[in-house]
Amino acid sequence: MTLPRVVIAGGSGSLGRLLAARLVERGHDVRVLTRRVDPRLPFGQTVWDGRTLGAWTEALSTPDQAGVALVNLAGTLVDVRPTPTNIAELRRSRVDSTRALVAASRQLERPLVAWVQGSTTAIWSDTAEERVTESTALPDPGLPQMTGVARPWEEATNGAQADRLVLLRTSIVLDRHAPALRILARLTRAGLGGRVGSGRQWFSWIHHEDWVRVAIAALGLDPQVSFPDGPLVAAAPHPLRNADLMAALRRHLRRPPAPPTPAPLLRLGALALRSDPALALTGRHCTSALLADAGFIFEHPDIDSALTQIYG
Repeated sequence: MTLPRVVIAGGSGSLGRLLAARLVERGHDVRVLTRRVDPRLPFGQTVWDGRTLGAWTEALSTPDQAGVALVNLAGTLVDVRPTPTNIAELRRSRVDSTRALVAASRQLERPLVAWVQGSTTAIWSDTAEERVTESTALPDPGLPQMTGVARPWEEATNGAQADRLVLLRTSIVLDRHAPALRILARLTRAGLGGRVGSGRQWFSWIHHEDWVRVAIAALGLDPQVSFPDGPLVAAAPHPLRNADLMAALRRHLRRPPAPPTPAPLLRLGALALRSDPALALTGRHCTSALLADAGFIFEHPDIDSALTQIYG
């Protein structure tokens, strides 16, 4: 059976590499669009600038009847101070690259077989105690560095020529090398692994293996699972509060109880580290009604299962 080629924009990041490796294992021709070729990566790479059309658009064309699928993960890292300049760059890097992909898709002789658009559950900003699923309305306006970035990122797909289009709203991905977990683990090992702020903010997450499986299903490549077009939440079924997350990290990293980090101290530290304190002080209780309805089975549905796989 001929398999579709999968093009991953922004595929040199941690999630893109994981997905590309799994797709190669499954026999797909994988092409990564990247600003800089990394000779260590074991799959095809094509240089693009993320803004203008060029020779890279050839990756979206293939004579095979199976066609081409696209995953768009392109965008700069979000862990920056929420200044107007930084927020504008977060938005521009996502919107410009998405618009370039849309323009390229409209030049194709036939539509892409699938388009999985990267997005984030942070599009809902801080939801306090509200339970969020795919059908939950977006806040207006929401935090500029969250809703103000993710909403235009998704809207930039308007006009895409694709047979199916899924907006993959991803929660925090747990992986040993993922920036968020690496920072939390470093703080915990340093004896600073107590609750952050009130500790009651919700932490929605997904293990990296489950994220890859959700992304493959969103591409239409899992015959056992199917979803409609539109938003799809990539989050494990059991969010937990920040205090419980930090306790779980201490347990798995074998660290004793630690003092809390008050919100003013976190804001001061974030200023010194040029980070955004809202990443730790806000939260969302996000789960997927669509994954549950489709019968998707998580390999790591709870935090202890996920951290056991990561840390042993």
